[in-house]
Amino acid sequence: MPSAVLWIQLCSGEAVCEGIPGFTLAHSVAQVHFHRADGVRERPMQKARRPLRWFPGIFALILIAGTLISGCNSEGESPRADSLSNAELLPRGTPTADAGAEAIRIVSSAVHAEFPTSLTFAAEAESAHPITKVELRYRIKKVTTASVTATVMPAFTPAERVSATWVWDTRKESLPPGAEIEYQWKIADQGGGVLETPWERFIFEDGRHPWQEIQEGGIRLFWYEGDRSFAEALMRAVQKALEKLEREAGATLQSDARIYIYASTAELHDALIFPQEWTGGLTFADYGIIVIGISPSLQSWGERIMAHEMTHLVIHQLIYGPLAVLPAWLDEGLAMNAEGDLRPDLAAMLADALASDSLFSLRSLSGAFPADYDAAGLAYAQSFSVVKYLLDTYGREKMQSLIYAFKGGATADEALTRVYGFDVEGLEKEWLSSISKARS
Repeated sequence: MPSAVLWIQLCSGEAVCEGIPGFTLAHSVAQVHFHRADGVRERPMQKARRPLRWFPGIFALILIAGTLISGCNSEGESPRADSLSNAELLPRGTPTADAGAEAIRIVSSAVHAEFPTSLTFAAEAESAHPITKVELRYRIKKVTTASVTATVMPAFTPAERVSATWVWDTRKESLPPGAEIEYQWKIADQGGGVLETPWERFIFEDGRHPWQEIQEGGIRLFWYEGDRSFAEALMRAVQKALEKLEREAGATLQSDARIYIYASTAELHDALIFPQEWTGGLTFADYGIIVIGISPSLQSWGERIMAHEMTHLVIHQLIYGPLAVLPAWLDEGLAMNAEGDLRPDLAAMLADALASDSLFSLRSLSGAFPADYDAAGLAYAQSFSVVKYLLDTYGREKMQSLIYAFKGGATADEALTRVYGFDVEGLEKEWLSSISKARS
């Protein structure tokens, strides 16, 4: 067999084996594009117009060996074995990290909840080589402007079989019942092996109660005390609140929601981290979760608070964004309006404050409400009255425009001026004037 000379001719899109008729080797390197980390596509390499130089020595023979074996012969005959007698195999490559991962095995992986104070992550792994690194990665499923994955390094003693444990103090995060956490383990050994487990999902449930569940549309309601009719009445209250909110403010639920009904305010407070003493319910809008304390004996009150908290969830889902800040008087006023008429005790507080000229300034109600029960009651009553005035006087479309102005990042003064033509003090003046006329 005549000696073969290999020329690579990129301009034609194929490799030509000169001196061996009928041989061509297709290639795919005529056009090569580079994609930098910043996504910019570099200028393609130009097609070569000249054959490459001889591959040096034995390296060239090794590169063409596979092709020669498969048949570089016009008559279809395989070359003689002795033509390759001087070829040598390249040394076997060292295993990659992925290949080494086969030697690492997760023996066990578990999460244990001590609701509401902690979560314990534990894993046991083994490998043919000493395990030198263990990482736990986790992320919380919630609405956020930026996805965040946390990484922790549990303490362990390097060995071929290791155990690693990490305790998360959830009091610092104030996770609600029903919060979803995703987690995975990354383990490396001394031999270069790396194993990343698939992401797993864990629900931070309050396992101290025997929860039951009903569902309607995108609303899931969990409760543990009272019969099914009690839960169904609360669900009807939620659906009516959604209908009223859409009718009066043009706001609708943007994603699914979970509602947890505790059997009393005391048991609700036991599930929360540092609650206000007057807290009867709480909405975790970024999680899509509502928690409320309702005894079956207080069902009528419970129906009102269900409407209240569902309104918070809808409004906060609607305006969610990095710039949106809703003043408390508007947020709570809309929620109070969803309940229906103002409660008699709160109406009496508002009347007394009007008579004694001891109302809060509307601007002072833009932030957190007072911790004192009576002061908080007046703040709720006043907010209800201001929002009802806006709805009754200017209607649904204006309220919807106001909500969307806050979604766009407007301040209270900017939003009110854009929609109604007055700022916070202007609104307060109009509202007080309307109350005075109604009382005279």
